[in-house]
Amino acid sequence: YTPVSQTDTELFAHLVEDVQTKEKLPIDAAVRLALTQVQGAFGIAVISLDEPDVLIAARRGSPLIMGVSDPSDSSAPAAYFIASDASAVVEHTRHVIYFEDSEMAVIRPGGYEIMTLGNVTLTREVEQLELSLAQIQKGSFKHFMLKEIMEQPEALRNCMRGRLLVPAVGTDASPPGGQGPRICFGGLEPLMPRLASARRFVFCACGTSWHAALVGEYLIEQLAGINVEVEYASEFRYRNPILQKAEGDEDIVFVVSQSGETADTLAAAQFARRKGILAIGICNVVGSSIARETDAGIYLHAGPEIGVASTKAFTAQITCLTMLALKLGRYRGVISEEQFTEHVRALVSLPDKMALIFEQADKIYEMSRVYRYAHNFLYLGRGYNFPVALEGALKLKEISYIHAEGYAAAEMKHGPIALIDRFMPVVVIAPRCDATYDKLRSNIQEVLARGGTVIAITETDNDDLDAECEYVIKIPLVADFLSPILTVVPLQLLSYYIADMRGCDVDQPRNLAKSVTVE
Repeated sequence: YTPVSQTDTELFAHLVEDVQTKEKLPIDAAVRLALTQVQGAFGIAVISLDEPDVLIAARRGSPLIMGVSDPSDSSAPAAYFIASDASAVVEHTRHVIYFEDSEMAVIRPGGYEIMTLGNVTLTREVEQLELSLAQIQKGSFKHFMLKEIMEQPEALRNCMRGRLLVPAVGTDASPPGGQGPRICFGGLEPLMPRLASARRFVFCACGTSWHAALVGEYLIEQLAGINVEVEYASEFRYRNPILQKAEGDEDIVFVVSQSGETADTLAAAQFARRKGILAIGICNVVGSSIARETDAGIYLHAGPEIGVASTKAFTAQITCLTMLALKLGRYRGVISEEQFTEHVRALVSLPDKMALIFEQADKIYEMSRVYRYAHNFLYLGRGYNFPVALEGALKLKEISYIHAEGYAAAEMKHGPIALIDRFMPVVVIAPRCDATYDKLRSNIQEVLARGGTVIAITETDNDDLDAECEYVIKIPLVADFLSPILTVVPLQLLSYYIADMRGCDVDQPRNLAKSVTVE
């Protein structure tokens, strides 16, 4: 064979042809036999010119689903759709079948059959998608990313709906059951004793989800008093982490992923379960691999996220982690009933407060015009907002291709300060609710003394920074542990506007994929 491309997909086509020629097999049997010789992850669909009425689909590691026309409509002809994500088939059908690893489907005009690569016939239930076509369309927005940024208040409401039960302010009404405010996670309720008595939580994630997990570390340690470690899933899976599974003093692994298909994060969950460790998934996509491969989990309910750069999933992940921290904190007695009630009411108010930030969109747009030609950015934050600095820097480099770095603000003196000059914009997340606010002000002074320009994020009632900084973006006043959900929004808008002004493909940045399903 003489390959004409540089893809392994072409080599697989040659392999199927070779197997079919030597073994004299029909296309479906040839594909199944060829796949037993393939190593690594794949999600494929195969069709042959010799048997054009047969479509074969198979997966290992990579996501794959089959859309099926409405089974209850006998008047319509049967139709089948193979895709890697539900958003690709929702225009045609809301009925889908999810494939597990090392499974394949053979589709013919008369129907389909599902089997393992070992030729064991299987039965799979047809499930119904919850998303609608309108959710995956841009509507009046220029890009999906902008739409998803603006959808965040509603995404937070959906994330909390049915889980955060609290009587209205100034009433004696209680949630069902006659109790005070409550937080309910259906899938986790039976596990609460184990979660509350755990020795340690280990969070595994990649990219934006890793930043959300870092915020979760601060939240759970502060509000629930449980030791937390956050790991890059890609590193966790390839070393030999020490995990304890003693009853009443165990380690529990959480895996966080928007798509639920991130290869390294999925492998981390599988590794934990092989070690006998409880694995809990936090993801957005119903029916995803992580949702199926973990012992229990939390769905974000943020709605489909089409833009490659994650926005609403990040704030939804932090919201879920906040609810989890509060629930565990109350369960363990770390926070009082009064504190719990106060925190829950503050959380409920976040969507409306977030919507107020969008009133400054024009100001952020004009600010973006000034900085669109910058070659480097530095983002600084402390405490809960250190991960937000990392996330702001990631968003900018993902979609605008501007080099950006995020640091814990105190680390600026340990190297990055050497880079600061008048051509280096420095974004400082400095809410006055932060316990280290005075130290952040000192960091701002250090930047200004070296000719740098500062963009500050702080609260609406704080005028301390107005005279010192080039630009000040203000967010509504909230408690420190809730501030990351709001401080990240101006950074998302700044990244979006700069990327759009630079003519970048905002929704599909170069070299990036929405779901990283390979190593």
